[in-house]
Amino acid sequence: MAEFRIANRWIGDEHAPVVIAEIGINHEGSLETALAMADAAINAGAEIIKHQTHIIDDEMSNEAKLVIPGHTTDSIYEIMDRCALSESDEKYLMDHVQQRGAIFISTPFSRAAADRLAKFDIPAFKIGSGECNNYPLVKYIARFGKPVIISTGMNSIESIRPSVEILRKANVPYALLHCTNVYPTPPELVRLGAMSRLKEAFPDAVVGLSDHTTSSYTCLGATALGASILERHFTDRMDRPGPDIVCSMDPAALSGLIDGSKTIFAARGGEKEPVEAEAPTIAFAFASIVATEDIAPGQKLTEKNIWLKRPGGGDFSVMDYETLLGKVASNHIKRGFQLKKSDVN
Repeated sequence: MAEFRIANRWIGDEHAPVVIAEIGINHEGSLETALAMADAAINAGAEIIKHQTHIIDDEMSNEAKLVIPGHTTDSIYEIMDRCALSESDEKYLMDHVQQRGAIFISTPFSRAAADRLAKFDIPAFKIGSGECNNYPLVKYIARFGKPVIISTGMNSIESIRPSVEILRKANVPYALLHCTNVYPTPPELVRLGAMSRLKEAFPDAVVGLSDHTTSSYTCLGATALGASILERHFTDRMDRPGPDIVCSMDPAALSGLIDGSKTIFAARGGEKEPVEAEAPTIAFAFASIVATEDIAPGQKLTEKNIWLKRPGGGDFSVMDYETLLGKVASNHIKRGFQLKKSDVN
């Protein structure tokens, strides 16, 4: 079974899913807002708070000033420059999250960002979908020896494989999150079956879902299919500005997702057979063979004079019905009573 630990939280096939509340850039560059969002997420039950670490000069070229993402009107350069926290602010945010008893991780989008997070001694790195096939950066991050969670949106099994091999070679525990990078993602583009393909291709991977839909339904479905990590963007209020608010969850949705994923985790798996706790129900719900009319000694048992009725527990059950037909009664059997072994020759 694939598993690893982030701080004091075990994550993997045999553990209840962990929900990652991604503040990301929803704070729009305000430390005060970031702290409010972190507090709201922790109060709602979040175990892991995820940030995004942007050091713009090391992350983007000047051409990024001309690239406008489909879900906003600003260039990607302007968005990230506006939303990036300084090193001191990000460190303050991390310290606050940890003081609240939660786990802080972040996504570095450059070498400088990875260096900053390594200096912070974060317990794990998150690699975004856009960097999943940035093999030099993956190799750079793997050098720190921390667990790595990779979102795999916009990638195929074959483009994911080199990053997996880098992490394996570095002996770094890892997770792969299926993801669709459409904001928001319509349900028909989620493709939960891709998680199974990831697990088949990389059986040593912890697998999960990074979701950009507008509800928790797909994360709950992913849990039923074996997801160990569920990641969604988070905001304390849905009326906040920001490009990722539309696909974010608020505190109520986060609490519901946490509770729902625990319930579904407890319910999944198992074999198709009776369980011990069903014994009291079996006692009254199953049937025994009963005389449907008075049967005299020497009379044959037929479909007219025997049938199955509740409760169970009699000497003869449904499995005996066909074999009893044609046998001869050895005693008088009263109508409405179960047949006993001593009643039949």
